[in-house]
Amino acid sequence: MPALTPTQQIGEIVWIGTVAEGAGLRSTAADMLDMSYAGPKGEAHSGLTRPSCVRVKAQWPTGTEIRNVRQLSVMSQDEIDEIAADCGLDHLDPALLGCTLVVKGISDFSHVPPSSRLQSPDGTTIVVDMQNRPCNLPAREIEIDHPGNGKPFKAAAKGKRGVTAWVEREGVFRIGDPLTLHVPDQRAWRP
Repeated sequence: MPALTPTQQIGEIVWIGTVAEGAGLRSTAADMLDMSYAGPKGEAHSGLTRPSCVRVKAQWPTGTEIRNVRQLSVMSQDEIDEIAADCGLDHLDPALLGCTLVVKGISDFSHVPPSSRLQSPDGTTIVVDMQNRPCNLPAREIEIDHPGNGKPFKAAAKGKRGVTAWVEREGVFRIGDPLTLHVPDQRAWRP
C-alpha cells in the first residue's frame, strides 16, 4: 500500500489569484498559475526560502531564513461562503483573503492532514503544510471594501482559513482543473 493514498475527494479549482510583490495581502484574479519549485511565478509568497515569522517563533527568532512551505494559500469555496455569512456578507471575494487557489468539492478542507497532496491530472502537485490560522490582515482588506464587516473575520475564519502549501511538482493550474486529494496512510498522533 502506498504511503500516500488517493482519495475519492476530487476538488475543482474555481478561483486563482496572485499577490504582487509589495501589494500587501490582496490577490489579483488570474486564469492560470504557472508554478516552479519556488512557488507561483511572479507571486509575493514565492521563494525556496522565507524569513521566519511569528507562526514559528518557538523554533527560530523572527527573520531567520527557513524553507518556504507557505508558497500558496488554498481555501475552500464552501468555507469562504460560511465566513462571508458570519461576517454579514452575501459574497466574499477571495482576493480580499490573499488566496492563491480556491477549490470546491473537498469536504472539511481546512482540516486535511499535513503532507496531503493536491494533484492535477497532468501531475502538477502541491503539498499541504498545515492549516492556515486566521489573522487580522484579511479583516483589514474586508473592512476597506465592506466597512463594518471586517471585524468579525478572525473569529468567523477560525478552522475555516484553508491551508498553506508548497510546490512538489512543477506545472500549471487552471480554473476548472480537478485536484485529487491524496492523504498519508498514518493514524493520528497519540501523545
